[in-house]
Amino acid sequence: FPSCSQVTDKNTFFLSSQRELCDNLRMTIIPQNAFQGMNNESLTLKLYKNGFEDIHSHAFNGTKLNQLILKDNKNLRRIHNDALRGATGPDVLDISSTALESLPSYGLEAIQVLNATSSYSLKRLPPLDKFSSLLEAVLTYPSHCCAFRNLRTERQNLLLSIFDNFSKECESTMRKPTNEMLDDFNNPLPWSVERNTHPFATDDESSPYSYSTIFDDSEMAGFDFEYDFCQPKVLTCTPEPDAFNPCEDILGYSFLRVLIWFINILAIAGNFTVLLVLLTSHYKLTVPRFLMCNLSFADFCMGLYLLLIASVDAQTSGQYYNHAIDWQTGSGCSTAGFFTVFASELSVYTLTVITVERWHTITYAMQLHRKLRLRHAVPIMLGGWLFSIGIAMLPLFGVSSYMKVSICLPMDIETGLSQAYILLILVLNVVAFIVICACYIKIYIAVQNPELVAANKDTKVAKRMAVLIFTDFTCMAPISFFAISAAFKVPLITVTNSKILLVLFYPVNSCANPFLYAIFTKAFRRDFFLLMSKLGCCKSRAELYRMNYFSAYNSNCKNGGAATGPSKASQGFLLLSALEKPYPAPRDKTSHKENL
Repeated sequence: FPSCSQVTDKNTFFLSSQRELCDNLRMTIIPQNAFQGMNNESLTLKLYKNGFEDIHSHAFNGTKLNQLILKDNKNLRRIHNDALRGATGPDVLDISSTALESLPSYGLEAIQVLNATSSYSLKRLPPLDKFSSLLEAVLTYPSHCCAFRNLRTERQNLLLSIFDNFSKECESTMRKPTNEMLDDFNNPLPWSVERNTHPFATDDESSPYSYSTIFDDSEMAGFDFEYDFCQPKVLTCTPEPDAFNPCEDILGYSFLRVLIWFINILAIAGNFTVLLVLLTSHYKLTVPRFLMCNLSFADFCMGLYLLLIASVDAQTSGQYYNHAIDWQTGSGCSTAGFFTVFASELSVYTLTVITVERWHTITYAMQLHRKLRLRHAVPIMLGGWLFSIGIAMLPLFGVSSYMKVSICLPMDIETGLSQAYILLILVLNVVAFIVICACYIKIYIAVQNPELVAANKDTKVAKRMAVLIFTDFTCMAPISFFAISAAFKVPLITVTNSKILLVLFYPVNSCANPFLYAIFTKAFRRDFFLLMSKLGCCKSRAELYRMNYFSAYNSNCKNGGAATGPSKASQGFLLLSALEKPYPAPRDKTSHKENL
């Protein structure tokens, strides 16, 4: 680095000296005391388009900086925390188009203008109290401007904390004629400093707010009442946050921060329990069990997504602006987005297959050769897995994006392909819901046959189907309605309010499915207590379930043993038990032949 100790400025008539050092790619560092020995005037250092990689401690020691221009140093990754120690200023700092990952912790107090455009590696800002004089910030990321939204300058904070009766004085000052305003130019205070009185004090009394008791002479120097107080400086920051990334934490509302923990724990615990019981049961793996395993796994993944969102929100609460870029552009948000799209689509797909299988079982109850076997269910679900994985991976390859919003949903509809992607998902979900409703209506019509099912059981079936359809509708309808309108670029709801849908409606199925399709069924409770008995718990309950099961099985075998197909009684029982999947009800010998 060249020595600057003997450098003087020929342009001494300028208020600020200017030094330029640019287009030198061989210079990789700015060492300690690099500019010491230069004149005492305010300096504007233009150090751009060099090969700087590091600026050492006390690099600007002994200088009085007006502007420090470090832009276009593409390789500049580090400024030592004490690089500005020993220097006065700078008032203007320009680090645009650099690779800096952080700003120094010392020396930022005097900065009034900060330019950090195209500084994509600068994802976190120092504590806000370091920018006590900042008036203008031009940054790279909109989220950083959230940090400065309510930040005031140090002088303005001091004035506002002490005085609360200046409005009248400001009004009278602003009403002054132009010639009086010009006369006051050389006397910045509109009251007598020598009097040391408050502007509203009478001639015979001094105000308790005497300026000599609040400020010392150095603080009063250069203070202009009209300019500094009546027309206070307002910090401006660009780029401003947009509708997709408002200035708020990930979840936005405090009550959502509590609810999401309850919901994700319920979804994870419920579906994990169902998976554990199904996979450890000694009973044969049937088609309903196999489908229920897939549904529980999909809903378990949805619980993991909610857990990930809740955890990051808790860690970044109150300072999300400093973590937004790392989170939304990092692997964490991409993982969360993949989980939620994969889980959502696999869950909807599996629910549809389960419902169709129920309808098929009831419709062709007398035709055992048309029964759905495990060899049929496996390729059907394999197709669902491939579809769900593929649809969840598309945003990772540029079709829409998980980075658009803090909750990591694919809300990017800037391109036609991205818009088509969102509409495809929504239309498929609506079609799936229609199929589910149609199948349950057909099931209800079938079980209304008085020869098959008693009237009280008919009511029971209708109520259960109504609950299943209602939970599906509650989950899909609000999301689909608002998402479709947004996909056509006519949003009816803000991102902030959409987070309410995310927590209260989006995971409804993931929480309800393990209870409606498994935990509330007698067969599941039987297997659960049998599993607990193996661990030394609930042995009496397990024995009771075991006896009841074999008693029902033997009774059914006696009644239908001579038949070539299911009797009407056993068929009626089958119609009812179809709504208690994933476990088949006891049937006659013919219906207990191999699943495969």
